[in-house]
Amino acid sequence: MNTAPADIRHDRAARLASLRAALDAGTLRGAQRMINTLHPAEIAHLLESLPPPQRELTWELVDRELDGDVLVELSEEVRAELIREMDAHEIVAAAEGLDVDDLADLLAELPEAVNRQVLRSMDQQDRVRLTTVLGYAEDTAGGLMNTDTVTVRPDVTLGVVLRYLRMRGELPDRTDCLFVVDRNDRYLGALPVTRLLTGDEDATASSVMDSEVGGISPEMPATEVVRLFEGRDLLSAAVIGPDGRLLGRVTIDDVFDVAREQAEHPLLAAAGLEDEEDVFAGVRRSARRRTLWLGINLITAFVASWVVGLFEATIDKVVALAVLMPVVASMGGIAGTQTVTLIIRGIALGQIERSNARWLFFKELSVGALNGVIWATVVALATWAWFGTWQIAAVICAAIVINIAAAAVAGVLIPLGLQRLRIDPALAGGVILTTVTDVVGFAALLGLGTLFLL
Repeated sequence: MNTAPADIRHDRAARLASLRAALDAGTLRGAQRMINTLHPAEIAHLLESLPPPQRELTWELVDRELDGDVLVELSEEVRAELIREMDAHEIVAAAEGLDVDDLADLLAELPEAVNRQVLRSMDQQDRVRLTTVLGYAEDTAGGLMNTDTVTVRPDVTLGVVLRYLRMRGELPDRTDCLFVVDRNDRYLGALPVTRLLTGDEDATASSVMDSEVGGISPEMPATEVVRLFEGRDLLSAAVIGPDGRLLGRVTIDDVFDVAREQAEHPLLAAAGLEDEEDVFAGVRRSARRRTLWLGINLITAFVASWVVGLFEATIDKVVALAVLMPVVASMGGIAGTQTVTLIIRGIALGQIERSNARWLFFKELSVGALNGVIWATVVALATWAWFGTWQIAAVICAAIVINIAAAAVAGVLIPLGLQRLRIDPALAGGVILTTVTDVVGFAALLGLGTLFLL
């Protein structure tokens, strides 16, 4: 029986309310039992949903054996906050038993002295595996991979492989296939566990392996890894070095984390916020982060106000134009936001390149012109009925057509230009777009009003 997402959210909210009630009532033993029956990911969710004082108290109630698993599930900011309050020996203990890819993420936020203690506590094999992962950037396949894999030789029969696995006793988490390699550890193909269980025990691994499932480069960007998993419906993929040797594997859980960050990034970046900003961070820290984009927005607002000021005499004589200014700016802003959102999504998915950008530009310009004519006509008719003059109706009709067309042009060119300058379009695109649509809209309305109404 499947559980609906709404039921899951309700269950989480109920548990959070029960935990808060237990903390407020001082029944810490009951709260501790409640916390430690949860999955580490659920504990992380609860910690992120609590204000700092309750968060610190709740963290003390978590079983020390769960510390590592909970830490890797937390957002970077909350994790860093909790680590700052932990002793070095507690951090070393929390790191024990973590998968290599999770441990690599954790080490990136630890003090250098603690890093050395963690490395000294590991055996030689695990230390080499960790060093391999740390040699790649965090946002690449190499940074995502786990070096814990199960490999078999191509000439070994399935019966021998099954007996080996029984002797081994357990498999790495999320193992959906074994990797077939030659004597030099060069990758040959993948042996799905389903084929291993259902195939003829006398068949060799090479005869049933899937040789069409190629490996991925450790340098492949994480965003491309997400697209690869999505397009091929993969649960795991082998990571292959330049010499063809198997380095490790990327699994669906790590890919899902990247996909979630990608989904959240445009929404937060458009508001000038960080991807993993702590909702319950202190007032001073939150204010300091947000003040930059408020300042930039203020500058752009002054630019728009300056344009309006150039036509002060026109506004004094034709007051109706001042009443209609928000309509022009709003229509352009919405049209531009629709376009810029579509373009940013296309950039994120790798769909927009130099070869198709020209076609996309003219397509969006045509859409903007068509919508501009349709809605400008509607606004013009409403203006005529309101003010009883066709001259003002004609002016606002033309201004809306100009502004929506300009918004479409800006919605394409701004993200593409920012991408070329290596500036995140999601972070700066909205601010620039708002300035363009406000300035063009006000200048078109007031400029046309000056030419034809005075």
